[in-house]
Amino acid sequence: MLRFLKEHPAAVALILTAVVAVLSRFVPDSYSASVVGLAFLGATYALAIAGRSDAEVRASALSLGGVFESQPLNAERMLRDSARALAFALAAAMLIFPAFVWGFVFWWHPTHAFHFQQPASWNDELLGQALVIALPEEAFYRGYLMHAFDAKSTRRVRLLGVPVGSSLLWTSSLFAIGHLATEPNPARLAVFFPALVFGWLRLKTGGIGAAVLFHVFCNVFASTLGRGYGLWH
Repeated sequence: MLRFLKEHPAAVALILTAVVAVLSRFVPDSYSASVVGLAFLGATYALAIAGRSDAEVRASALSLGGVFESQPLNAERMLRDSARALAFALAAAMLIFPAFVWGFVFWWHPTHAFHFQQPASWNDELLGQALVIALPEEAFYRGYLMHAFDAKSTRRVRLLGVPVGSSLLWTSSLFAIGHLATEPNPARLAVFFPALVFGWLRLKTGGIGAAVLFHVFCNVFASTLGRGYGLWH
């Protein structure tokens, strides 16, 4: 069974998708996101970190500045990697968010002008998005899963200066299917497009840090637009 799962990462993703879909329906709403996040983190740890060498963890883009490596933490390395991840995430946001605003307005057709509304708690908003949603999802999809697909195919094409394989399309597609499974609404498949950016950032930087940060920026930005246009609270 373990050998089958190792050789078929898509099967792993679909099994985990089924598990989190069940969890999201039967766990109380106040705990649902946390339980789903723990499921992604647990699967990632078991599949790509536990018992793996430092080189294998780095190949899966999961070292996070050395946090998941066996060697002692190096503050300089962590600061350098964090700064690089933040720079790429901010650059992606500045390039993409203006077009996202246009697409958001086109899709939702808000009936009044935007008025900034703060969330109930910025701590809950930012930490919840980072630790409960973005980190678990990026660790599994752009960490374990992308590396697993890349290990099965060496074919690459250059996309904006980065060698990209079929793993980018596979992980983005499975990411979209996972969102549809937890919330059966065809609009959820639209996450395929930001997933392409998450994957490109992972390939460009060699880690999931930039993808995690940009994921957080995307979710917080979308929530801010939704509140500001009075579409949700």
